[in-house]
Amino acid sequence: MINERTGEVFSIASENAPVELCTISKAVAEVAGLRISHFSLAPGTDIGAETYPAPKLWLVASGEIAATDGNGGRTPLAPGDLYTTPAGRNIGAATSTGGIYTEIKLGKDTEMNNILQPGKAFALKDAIPYADGRIVNMDIASNPSMKFVLMSFDAGTGLSEHSAPGDALVFALDGAATIGYEGTEHQIKAGETFKFAKNGRHWVKAETRFKMALLLVLDSTAAIGV
Repeated sequence: MINERTGEVFSIASENAPVELCTISKAVAEVAGLRISHFSLAPGTDIGAETYPAPKLWLVASGEIAATDGNGGRTPLAPGDLYTTPAGRNIGAATSTGGIYTEIKLGKDTEMNNILQPGKAFALKDAIPYADGRIVNMDIASNPSMKFVLMSFDAGTGLSEHSAPGDALVFALDGAATIGYEGTEHQIKAGETFKFAKNGRHWVKAETRFKMALLLVLDSTAAIGV
């Protein structure tokens, strides 16, 4: 289960505001081979470099973050950027102005799209094109516990009502859309997030051209408590 409000549009940046002189982490889901957390760093703070056996994905919500390698190397990250930490290398985070990001800790059995290059960052919304009158899908990463997908919608296109076998987070990356959830409509735009609960009925309609990332947690048997 994902420990976020269900059926409401919210802002990860607004709800995880930094605290002066502090770094804060909030775990929102944990299952076998997967951990999802939000990190907020106050201006001038850092998280020391650590080594992990499998890659992690960082999706920046606000501010400016730098991925650091412990040897003076820095990879600057801006809002909307996705960064892949290299497995087996010391990687930390630092900021001079403050910043917030979501971390997806992957298992060793994760299949990853070649677009994810260790130590590299890119604007996630730029990774997938729009297509006239169509919806475009791109699988980013998957393992038995999760699926991370990127989608683009031409204006007026959408997904008919359906449900999913696990909790899911929608990260709006570009444009605006209407999300229907359990009979109620919600307006969402770039920079906002929405949570579907497992088996919750939902649909999506793009009001403008719209891009989103969908993070689906497929096994909710070992969740962080609400």
